[in-house]
Amino acid sequence: MKVAAIQMVSGTNCSINVQAVLESIAHAAELGCELIALPEYFCLLGVRDTDKLAISEDFGHGPIQDAIRQAARRHGVWIAAGTLPLKSMQHDLVFNACLVFNPLGELAARYDKMHLFAFDNGFERYDESRVLEAGTHPTSFEIASKDGYAWRIGISVCYDLRFPELYRELKADVLLVPSAFTYTTGQAHWETLLRARAIENLAYVIAPAQGGIHESGRQTWGHSMIVNEWGQVLVQRASGEGLICAELDYASMQRSRIQLPALSHRLL
Repeated sequence: MKVAAIQMVSGTNCSINVQAVLESIAHAAELGCELIALPEYFCLLGVRDTDKLAISEDFGHGPIQDAIRQAARRHGVWIAAGTLPLKSMQHDLVFNACLVFNPLGELAARYDKMHLFAFDNGFERYDESRVLEAGTHPTSFEIASKDGYAWRIGISVCYDLRFPELYRELKADVLLVPSAFTYTTGQAHWETLLRARAIENLAYVIAPAQGGIHESGRQTWGHSMIVNEWGQVLVQRASGEGLICAELDYASMQRSRIQLPALSHRLL
């Protein structure tokens, strides 16, 4: 199965960001990708955390969801739409949600980011709980690919990457990790964590990221990558906007799981 991860440097104008991602989706579809994964906050990376409240949508309705839904149908592809803000019952909070659309433009899955990022080193301060409501349920879905295999796809978002128990629960063949890692934490931990999640789950990892200096002055780490079940980085993009593609080999993954049956040796 051929897949794509789109890297962005999203700005403060939602319409411009969405148009840019639609162009990247079209390009990935032209390259023959069946599954296209977008980064966290693809539609907006604002100056303030609260900026996302203004563009939040009701689940199932809104211009951002409509644009991605129509793109999936137009190109006949699966789209894992990074994250976009969906309204919650609390007016001052939103869910940071990954929505997945199938090639008919139908909603196939919704995952609300469960682990909310907090960081304070005296110079950089982040606390997603000020504007986000945490999700409560791990989420996966299945793709019947053109190669005849049924792939189980598990969804996670950014900071979730530091919590390996979530990935054990997903029991997936492919792990999605749309992200907007800070430059500081990304430089230190991003690749190590992605490769670890791939190795310990004997699963592919697709990690589309934000990667560059944004209008707000914030710098994200980028290095979008696709990793195989043996922890090998198949392809990556260091910084700037663009996309990466790779072929996922189901038979090769299964051979690795037979040769090293660690998943069947779990005691907990």
